[in-house]
Amino acid sequence: MLTRPTKCILSSAALFAMLSCTPAEQATSQMTSSEETDSQKEVIQQAHTKPVVYQVFTRLFGNTNTTNKPWGTIEDNGVGKFSDFTDDALKGIKELGVSHIWYTGVPHHAVINDYTAYGISNDDPDVVKGRAGSPYAVKDYYNVNPDLADNPARRLEEFEALIARTHKNGMKVLIDIVPNHVARNYKSLSMPDHIENFGASDNTKVEYARDNNFYYIVGEAFSVPEGENGYQPLGGEAHPLADGEFDEYPAKWTGNGARKAQPHANDWYETVKVNYGVRPDGSYDFPSLPDGFDKLGYEEHHAFWADVDVPDSWLKFNDIVHYWLDKGVDGFRYDMAEMVPVEFWSYLNSSIKMKNPDAFLLAEVYQPHLYRDYLHLGKMDYLYDKVEFYDSLKRVMQGEGDTAQLHTIQQGLADIEHHMLHFLENHDEQRIASPDFAGDAVMGKPGLVASALVNRAPMMLYFGQDVGEDGSEEMGFGDPTRTSIFDYAGVPAHQRWMNNGKFDGGQLTEQERQLRAYYKQVMQIAAFHPTMQGNYTKIDAPANVFAFARYTDNSVLIVASSFSRDDVLELSFSLPESIVSALPANSQWTILLGGSEPSNTSTQSFSVEAGEDDSGIILNTRLQPLGSVVLELAL
Repeated sequence: MLTRPTKCILSSAALFAMLSCTPAEQATSQMTSSEETDSQKEVIQQAHTKPVVYQVFTRLFGNTNTTNKPWGTIEDNGVGKFSDFTDDALKGIKELGVSHIWYTGVPHHAVINDYTAYGISNDDPDVVKGRAGSPYAVKDYYNVNPDLADNPARRLEEFEALIARTHKNGMKVLIDIVPNHVARNYKSLSMPDHIENFGASDNTKVEYARDNNFYYIVGEAFSVPEGENGYQPLGGEAHPLADGEFDEYPAKWTGNGARKAQPHANDWYETVKVNYGVRPDGSYDFPSLPDGFDKLGYEEHHAFWADVDVPDSWLKFNDIVHYWLDKGVDGFRYDMAEMVPVEFWSYLNSSIKMKNPDAFLLAEVYQPHLYRDYLHLGKMDYLYDKVEFYDSLKRVMQGEGDTAQLHTIQQGLADIEHHMLHFLENHDEQRIASPDFAGDAVMGKPGLVASALVNRAPMMLYFGQDVGEDGSEEMGFGDPTRTSIFDYAGVPAHQRWMNNGKFDGGQLTEQERQLRAYYKQVMQIAAFHPTMQGNYTKIDAPANVFAFARYTDNSVLIVASSFSRDDVLELSFSLPESIVSALPANSQWTILLGGSEPSNTSTQSFSVEAGEDDSGIILNTRLQPLGSVVLELAL
């Protein structure tokens, strides 16, 4: 639901009266608790103009324990559960305009906690990162992390209930698929009868065979990496299996492709590389897609692979994704997709789309020259726009970049911009409020406006981002600035919003409350405003201001954001000809953002006037430090 805005009428397209809306005119009343409940219900019914993804680290979300002992056990530091995602929690997520929740860390990965009472083998700390384990070292693709269940014996049923609860609250469910690698100790206890474990039929006497699931270092046993900088598993705490040894013969290639029996401490040593029919010299042991298949739909791709004999690992992952689709999962986030051949993605994604054409398929691809192959040949829906837009925007937010580069990137991706998902935080990246990023979550406000509104693709938020979580906790494996994904932890700012399970923000500071209100306001525009699917055009501005327009036949959005931390900027923009030519004689302006904002009592003001010789329109704007204005013009 968009906040009721202030409207201003322009009397003529040739000459515009000066307009300056006062704070009193722009003031909006604060919603009461009952009004907020009604608004949540209304949001659930709204149709999204573009998707909004909420990434949540499932084991951390509902944890109310504030101990945060480094290397703490599950008893010391606590853990979140599937059941913590109550209707109230899900409605609170939905307030941010969310259409899809990416539940990170759901598939059963290697953990240290003892679940042998449930028939689950213990994992060796020598090949587990952190106390809680990496969610990207999956041990059993046919079940879920037992840490997340109130009753580990019924853990799969508890996740199925969460899927249903998420759907009931008007959102869809995404989970991780990590096709490039699996846990070094992969062993599924829950796979259907017709499924065989990874590696069960491998010929371990050869480095490579097409239908082997893994690559082997023949004649050599695996050796645990030597720790660096004093690193010891579990911080040096005694454990029956923490003996510097792990039994694996012959040794397998490590997940990042390292081919030594003793990988380096910086290798992905807790995982092993999956073989997709790519020979050690990099050549392919499967057919390539014919020329022109980048122009064809998933139906033709599926038909192409129907009669092709494909490597065994392809079949295994096809079984895995269909298992989860049948459980009600609505899509997948693919980890390190670029490390797996694009032909495999054509095979897998076309199979998924044949079952569910609306499945949401998001991939990590960090090489821009591969974007179009993974979209058009691999049939991905969306890719991270990380190395171009995110990295450049981060530099702008840090006061080191020029906003002109953002326009250059946007224009360079014009043919695929609707596929390029934007974000400011995720589990791999530093928190905005961390000293190594911006040092203050408020610094992220103009970045949010720019990232969320500039393109037609989905926007992704990370849990705790909307209340300024800073990732400062030193929990064990890894360093602060990123909220730990390897250890049990409480997430302080997020816990204040959670308010002991009420999910009403009752313990937030005033600054945190205002920041969340700002996120809600911006994300409602991003998620629901129809102009988000319109065309983009740049508006020339100084290096520390990012300005652009999005427009359709019915409306125009003018967006301007200041990345100046200290200065009030008085700016004049010449609106692009593509917009000026569409203006009717009587035009109605609406302030969507930048009046009396919930998070800032300082107002942004604007006015419009005719250009010299009646040639064009000038928009005059006053932007407060880190301020943004979003204006709508109904055509």
